[in-house]
Amino acid sequence: MINKATVLIVEDEAPICNFISTILTANDYRTLKAETGACAISMVSSHCPDVILLDLGLPDIDGLEVLKAVRNWSGIPIIVVSARGNETEKVEALDLGADDYITKPFGTSELLARIRTAIRHSIKMETGEDFPGGLFTKGGLSIDFDKHIVTVDGTDVHLTQIEFKIVALLAKHAGSVLTYAFIINQVWGHFAQSDRQILRVNMANIRRKIEQNPAEPKYILTEVGVGYRMSDEP
Repeated sequence: MINKATVLIVEDEAPICNFISTILTANDYRTLKAETGACAISMVSSHCPDVILLDLGLPDIDGLEVLKAVRNWSGIPIIVVSARGNETEKVEALDLGADDYITKPFGTSELLARIRTAIRHSIKMETGEDFPGGLFTKGGLSIDFDKHIVTVDGTDVHLTQIEFKIVALLAKHAGSVLTYAFIINQVWGHFAQSDRQILRVNMANIRRKIEQNPAEPKYILTEVGVGYRMSDEP
């Protein structure tokens, strides 16, 4: 099973929002919708989407304020999708941390290409390295880095994109202890604050999916007060 990327559509005009959602769903993305800036900020923190499509003309707060709020703690790719096409606003959005800017109206192929690029960039490590290719195996755990497929004892395990990034990062450094701060920085980006709670929640979900007994993990081990380590023992 190849994990679907989740896209949060922040758009107050229902016809446009539904049109974009239909396009993305047809191209194997999961979609979330937010009609206001406040709702968008809440959904980013609770759902951790892989990409945000952000309209600037929202009914409660300006989209640029949403951009600034998200960038205070997260490096999730943000593509501004706006009718505002003047150069000054584009520069301001990009300076505030937007990854890309598309002016309405836009073509379907262009939108999909921009999203694919944003996801590729977000998966890259801060060092500039991509996740390794090939296969990682540890006991019954198998990770196919190229296809983003994780199996345990031959059974497919569905991980979100964020969960896959965490598992892949630990597997790449199997045997080494990775600090909480390092994992957060690598997975959520250098904008992210070192809030361990969001990492703990994701780790609990990962262990529930890949460990026979999450309370006594054999694949991803906790180094108390420091971080996590992927076991490299036979």
